[in-house]
Amino acid sequence: MTLIARFETALEGATRPLGLAVSGGSDSLALLHLAADAGVGPLFCATVNHGLRPEAAAECALVADACSKLDVVHEILDWRWSGAGNLQAEARAGRYGALTDWAKRRGLGTVLVGHTQDDVAETFLMRIARGSGLKGLAQMQGQWQAEGLGWARPLLSMSRAELRDYLRAAGQSWAEDASNADPSYDRVKMRQVLADVGLPTARIAETAARLAQADAALEAMTANAAEQVAKLQGRNIVIDGAALAALPEEITQRLMSAWTAWQGRSVYPPRRGALASAVAHALAGKQTTLNGCVLVAHKGRVIVAREAAAVTGLKSVGDSWDELTLLGHGPKDLEIRALGAEGLAAVKDWRAQGLPREALLATPSLWQGARLFAAPSLAFGDAFKLNFKVPPPYLGK
Repeated sequence: MTLIARFETALEGATRPLGLAVSGGSDSLALLHLAADAGVGPLFCATVNHGLRPEAAAECALVADACSKLDVVHEILDWRWSGAGNLQAEARAGRYGALTDWAKRRGLGTVLVGHTQDDVAETFLMRIARGSGLKGLAQMQGQWQAEGLGWARPLLSMSRAELRDYLRAAGQSWAEDASNADPSYDRVKMRQVLADVGLPTARIAETAARLAQADAALEAMTANAAEQVAKLQGRNIVIDGAALAALPEEITQRLMSAWTAWQGRSVYPPRRGALASAVAHALAGKQTTLNGCVLVAHKGRVIVAREAAAVTGLKSVGDSWDELTLLGHGPKDLEIRALGAEGLAAVKDWRAQGLPREALLATPSLWQGARLFAAPSLAFGDAFKLNFKVPPPYLGK
């Protein structure tokens, strides 16, 4: 099967029009040429200039020239590091943020990025070195949804070597980032390991793909288990303790990792060891705080609740509060805040909901000045409904 045919197969189901993230390196420039040769336009291309290297302007110009010759609309997106946080992580987040804004402004359906078979193999070895589990070792997704957009990696079945041969045949040069030869980077070390040992990237990618299939099967089992052991009550995830304890460790880990990250509003889940310890404590009847949430043991159940300290003093911005809104009608001067001890004291029959005090303090409520107007989780006051910006994993139906 030709590169173009493999490219077209990898794009099945992608929503048009397509956007291309092209940096000037060989992988992303091959992405550009394949998209143009496959005739899947109209195409829109963007290059993110991080302003971190003096060569960046020349690389942007290289992409602009290639796009001009292929009749593809090109745009340069500027992103600058604030100096805070890890540079690589911040640059990646900034790059995807800039691409997201660009794609929405352009009305694009799917953004294509140029990860290849080599990236799959290098990432696989890096994650083995870090002790990753099955989910971390599984091949990166070919297509996914994020921020209201489709994203795709149509080059995952293609090696960097064959893509460079394709570019040479097209007369297209590419930029070489000096950092790709810097052994201080883990990815460069793994690239050298692959070269020294002679490990074929295709075989590693096949293994990663099989692990992705196994991961998908476990995800289906996890979703089914969630329906059996837990329910959403207000903003709290209420879990049957005995049923949770009976689950295989991997399923428990997946459920609790996703639920604590969601409840704690954390981009990253807690570390596996810390989470396992917190779950064990909760099953033993002990309360534990973790990553902005609290695990509360109550009458044979484990409740994953928002930690009260994480939302103390947090006030609504417009109609949004802590990544949720309350839907309903009321006076214009209402404000969303945590229920807190003061609000809980105003609800005389709060125990009728069957939840402990610790699980209720961070629940959203509506206030009119100092007066509690409504507490939807406790069926207090006018009828308002909780609406989550992101629904809880496995319970969002």
